[in-house]
Formats: sequence, C-alpha cells, structure tokens
Amino acid sequence: MHISLELGLLILESVLLVATIVLLILSLKEGRGRDKLIMEVERATRVLSRHEYFITVTDTLMDAEVEVIGSITGRFPVGDDSKRTKEVAYTIEKLSQSGVRIRYLLPRFHDRLHVGWLYRRAGADIRFGSDPHLHDFRYIVADGKVAVIGIPEETGAQEATKRGFRIPSQGLSSLLKEDFEKSWKSATHFSDQVKETLSHTGMTPETLAREFKIDVKDLSAQAD
Repeated sequence: MHISLELGLLILESVLLVATIVLLILSLKEGRGRDKLIMEVERATRVLSRHEYFITVTDTLMDAEVEVIGSITGRFPVGDDSKRTKEVAYTIEKLSQSGVRIRYLLPRFHDRLHVGWLYRRAGADIRFGSDPHLHDFRYIVADGKVAVIGIPEETGAQEATKRGFRIPSQGLSSLLKEDFEKSWKSATHFSDQVKETLSHTGMTPETLAREFKIDVKDLSAQAD
C-alpha cells in the first residue's frame, strides 16, 4: 500500500511537471502570466536547493560536448556567490579549451559587466539583452538535451536564484534554445555594452574597471 501510494504520487508529480513546463514555454512566447507559471513549476517538481542548483549547473556544464547556451542574471557576486561564480568560470575555461561553444545572455544592466567579463575571459561569448524575461528567468541548456532552470525567491531582476531543477528533455531544450536564439540576435555585444556604460555613466575606463572589478587593460581595449 505504501509503495503504491508513493508510485501514485510520483506519477502525479510527473504529469504536473509536464503540464507546467508546457505552460511555462507558452508564457515565454506570449509574455503573459510568466511569474505565476514559474511558481507553479516550482511547486510541481522536486526542486534543487540553491547549493544543489550551482553544483548541478557545474556538473551539467562539465558533461557538455558540443554547445552550452545560458540566460543568467549575472548579478555582481558577493559572499559565497563569488566562489561559485569563479567555479563556473573555471569550468567554462576548460570547456572552451576542449572546443565546446558557450554563449551566455545577461540583462542589459551596467552592473552585470563583471560577470560578463569574467565568463568572456574564460572563453564564453557574451551578449546583453533587453527582453523582459531575461530579468527573472534563468537557465542553461547543454547539447540540446539537458536544461537546468533557476527559480528566484521572488520575480525581478535583483532577485538571486534560490532554487531550481534539472530536466533531461530534448523537447524543452529545443524550445529554450529557440527563445535564446531570438534574444541573441538582438542582444548587445560585450564591447558595445562597455561603450554604452562609459557613455551613460561618464566614467573613465579606469574608474569603471575599479567599480566592477574588471581588468583595466581588457576594458580599455573594448572601449576603443
């Protein structure tokens, strides 16, 4: 009886997961009800804790053989996040050296330059986008087969990823990649984001480099 109950709950969770993922993708395309649907996905599946989420991201990256795409918040890392971000950058560097193509989209905010620069230096291609869902929906897709999706405690650009889940699904990965490619085409290149930030803030390359902890020589080269 106990085993049958557990099996029934597992099947129910699977059905709910499929249904909410479909709704989530529809929300990406339509742009309506995204916040509510993200929370429904969280409730319908066994979620990863924040610590497990970052471990899963790193493990999924390490398993990639051809391509990784990602849409991340790129918030300036503090505390334990600084170590986690450096670990991801280290993994990106190893993947890049082995020939894996890596692309990341970040929100088009000035304070996202540090993570953009860090991952770019490690070998990723970085762009900054203005699409609304880039602010609160974060994920990576490895080899078009596995998606790792992050969930904030509350929706919004300033909210950190609190938990997430890993879904091995070519169908979901394909839909996320389709959405990614649309945003990628209209996104701003790293060098253009640097120039825009310098223009809008009135900072010099040296001041901007100190503010966001970026190598000043690299930053100056992007500003030319």
